Amino acid sequence: MKKFGIINGPNLNLTGKREPEIYGNTTFDEYIEELKIKFNQTEIYYFQSNIEGEIINKIHEWGNTLDGIVINAGAYSHTSIAIADSVKAVKSKVIGVHISNIYQRETERHTDLLLGACIGNISGLGLDGYKLALEYLSGL
Repeated sequence: MKKFGIINGPNLNLTGKREPEIYGNTTFDEYIEELKIKFNQTEIYYFQSNIEGEIINKIHEWGNTLDGIVINAGAYSHTSIAIADSVKAVKSKVIGVHISNIYQRETERHTDLLLGACIGNISGLGLDGYKLALEYLSGL
C-alpha cells in the first residue's frame, strides 16, 4: 500500500472560511476525508502548520519514509529557501500545489521558490490540485 503525505502551510487551516472567492467554501478537513475515500487503496497523512520550522521538520520526517508528498507551503512558497532546500534533501517525490493561480494574483506571489525543488507543480485548479497530485504520485 502506498503512503502519501499532504502538508499545508500558513493560513490554509482557514480554507473554507478565508476568502471563499479564492479558496472555496470547503474546509480542508472535509476535503481530506473525500481524498481518503477516493484513494482508499493508499494511506494519506495530513499536516498543517503556520510555522516554517514545523513544516521543514515534517518534510524531514516523511521525506524518506513516504512514497510521495503534496505540499502547499502557502505564502512560504514565495519566501522560504529553507523549505525548498528541505524538499531537495529528501528521497520522496514532492509535488507543489497552490489552490489559486498565483500568476493571476499580486506580483509578489509570482515567484515560487519550490518550483525547482518539486517534481511538478499545480496552480489554480482549486482543491482539485491535491487530487491531481495524488493521482500522479499513485501512478509512479
